[in-house]
This record gives sequence, structure tokens and C-alpha cells, in this order.
Amino acid sequence: MKRLAAATTLLASALAYAMEPMSIARGGSQPSAKGPEQNFTGSVRVDPLFRPKAPSTVSGAYVTFEPGARSAWHTHPMGQTLVVTAGTGWVQQEGGAKQEIKPGDVIWTPPGVKHWHGATATNGMTHLAITESLDGKTVEWMEKVSDEQYVR
Repeated sequence: MKRLAAATTLLASALAYAMEPMSIARGGSQPSAKGPEQNFTGSVRVDPLFRPKAPSTVSGAYVTFEPGARSAWHTHPMGQTLVVTAGTGWVQQEGGAKQEIKPGDVIWTPPGVKHWHGATATNGMTHLAITESLDGKTVEWMEKVSDEQYVR
């Protein structure tokens, strides 16, 4: 009996969402924002693409790093997928080697893994960041990547 009730509830939810129309978020319809100084070093621009629409908790944005710019160390409670779309960058997991990333590369960072990413010292880099939230939170920011850590 409980399974039938659960199945009925699930079907009712699916039908309710199926009745909603598709939506289109037009490119450039959301303003660009400067990457906050407490979370980034150098010049970083964030161009939001989409925010979560219930029941989904997934959001996406393009993030553009000028040469030498990078994120602070951080983690994501549900992980993060990055798709490099332009330029050349670096990504590093705590305790691991810094790795070069280029257009077409897809980086998966598992939940809770401390890491940073950004442009190389001489080239800018843009990536599409796709992130899922947990209890409304997508990221836990930590200390900045020092110049010594960056050039290592």
C-alpha cells in the first residue's frame, strides 16, 4: 500500500512539472559581475547563465579569468563540472600537481575536494561552471592561493 501511495505521489509530481512550459534564458539577459576580491586574485568576470529551477538545484555560469587570475581554494558540497571554452588555465587539487587545462577539457571535482582553478600567468581562460547546491549552498570559500603556490 505504501509503494502505491509513493508511486501515485511521484506520478502526480511528474505530471505537474510536465504541464510547465519550457523557458528560454536569453544570452546576455543577466548582468555580468566582477569576481569578488575575497574569493579571487586578479581580474575575474562571472556571466550567469542559469539559476536552479525546482526541483533542480543546478546552476551554470561562464567564468573568465585574465592572465594571472585565479580562484581562492574552495570546495563544493555536491561537486562541480568545469568545461574549458577558451584560453589556457590551471587547476589543482590540494596535495596534487597543478595541471594545464585547455578548450574542450572537462574537469570533474568531487564533493568536498579542496581545489583552485584559473588562468595561466600569460593567457586568459574561460570555463563553463556547472554546480549543484546542497541546502542552498554551492561553494565553501577558503584562503587565497598564494603567489608562491600559483607559480609552483
